[in-house]
Amino acid sequence: MKPINVGLLGIGTVGSGTFKVLQRNSEEISRRAGCAIRMTVVADKDTARAKAVVGDAARVTADANEVVNSPDVDIVVELIGGYGIAKELILKAIANGKHVVTANKALLALHGNEIFAAARAKGVMVAFEAAVGGGIPIIKSLREGLTANRIEWIAGIINGTSNFILSEMRAKGAAFADVLKEAQRMGYAEADPTFDIEGVDAAHKLSIMAAIGFGIPVQFEKAHVEGISKLTQDDIRYAEELGYRIKLLGIAKRKATGFELRVHPTLIPSSQLIANVEGVMNAILVKGDAVGQTMYYGAGAGSEPTASAVVADLVDVARMLTADPQNRVPHLAFQHDQLSAVPILPMGEVETSYYLRLRVVDKAGVLADITRILADQDISIEALVQKEPHAGEQHVDIIMLTHLTQEKKIDAAIQRIEALPVVDGKITRIRMEALQ
Repeated sequence: MKPINVGLLGIGTVGSGTFKVLQRNSEEISRRAGCAIRMTVVADKDTARAKAVVGDAARVTADANEVVNSPDVDIVVELIGGYGIAKELILKAIANGKHVVTANKALLALHGNEIFAAARAKGVMVAFEAAVGGGIPIIKSLREGLTANRIEWIAGIINGTSNFILSEMRAKGAAFADVLKEAQRMGYAEADPTFDIEGVDAAHKLSIMAAIGFGIPVQFEKAHVEGISKLTQDDIRYAEELGYRIKLLGIAKRKATGFELRVHPTLIPSSQLIANVEGVMNAILVKGDAVGQTMYYGAGAGSEPTASAVVADLVDVARMLTADPQNRVPHLAFQHDQLSAVPILPMGEVETSYYLRLRVVDKAGVLADITRILADQDISIEALVQKEPHAGEQHVDIIMLTHLTQEKKIDAAIQRIEALPVVDGKITRIRMEALQ
């Protein structure tokens, strides 16, 4: 079989890792693919940086259009990121009959349905293992390894920056702002960390996994997204005392009336394996009806871990080049005309348990008023802790853990409780998951 020629768009952290892995492991990769896979052209605005990485092994250009229009390029690897030029270049590559490998989760979360439809019409493949979980092969596992299963739920730590921050806050007792600065200093967080700390990056990845797991279109815009920027040291400490840890989770669940799609801080029992995933590592749990619960753990970012997934996609595409387009694994695991129209549930319909922290006046009858409001909404309490007031203070913290209830009921209860004159400020509400 003739060699496969690859054109690379963007040779930053992941791009340089991809080039190095292809070069270093070329013999192993060729044995697995059945042909040589060689990077022949690299496009990057910083041509000096690109030449420093590839030397004489590949041609370097500042014009990305040279790559997507080149008749000698079989597969285009897009590692630019973002929604604008990356989308334009991918669609051009597809229109030119080229296969595409991308790590661009944001682009796929927002425009994946359009990109997959264009690829299907042209008979080419779009591979995106590196878009979710870095080096963890979660896309292939969901799309192929678990294909016999009806996926019941997916829950994962899928953003290393937020997990590092929460791990450091718990371990060192530090405030969120201080740990964020440390994460930026260490290169784990961007100068603008919004996508990471506010849950957007995790929601991009979750919407892709949910589409593959449940056979639905990619629907990022319907995901409920909350970040970790409002979490306090108090909540992390109280959760620990109660036997829980707080993690930013992406959760997708199959329910009788639709699918849940949500990203938010979550209390998990500290005995769970995923509760003990620390630092920048990622972990994803998948529950299938046949296999039960499976867990996927590893580096969720980084040059060569992510490059591992990019190169695996290149090998997959190389193996399938001779297959009839109708007989290839579908982009979203299910045949395109069999995707489900079952809706994403509004957040008010989601059912889970809750951690509530209230600051109230320390006097008789307060607790009775609060529990009465909860009872009016059919919310039962699993555990309740009232902290001792500090010297000279008139207010105390009350922590409640509820049994399962609907979000709209807890919303109504919180609104009424916050209106009580004995309640000081806003109630902190964090969702809980047993993941069983």
